[in-house]
Amino acid sequence: MAEDLGTPEQLGDVATKLLFENDRVRVWEMVLEPGQRSDWHRHDHPYLLCIVEGDTIDARMASGRDLSIPAGPGTVYYVPAGATEVAVNRSGTRFREVLIELKDGPFSSEGKVEVATVSS
Repeated sequence: MAEDLGTPEQLGDVATKLLFENDRVRVWEMVLEPGQRSDWHRHDHPYLLCIVEGDTIDARMASGRDLSIPAGPGTVYYVPAGATEVAVNRSGTRFREVLIELKDGPFSSEGKVEVATVSS
């Protein structure tokens, strides 16, 4: 039986806490303990996803597709706008990220996800 994650009819914020906003960027923090999930949300802007804690995060897309995303500390993803999803922490460890929405455009929603790792 599929896990009930609700439906995307009622959208919430893209992360747990808004940290900063100006005309060009919006900076969020997302903290999900094991077993927790975010609200359904839509990414109207491209964003940088900077992983602080955790080793994986899952996402259910509005299409019903499930993704499991490797998410070690120091990993940075560039993600184009357009996705509607819910994030789910199915791991046994806390997940924490800083998400930076890029509000200055124009941007294409046809880009691809890109990844980099910050080494210590």
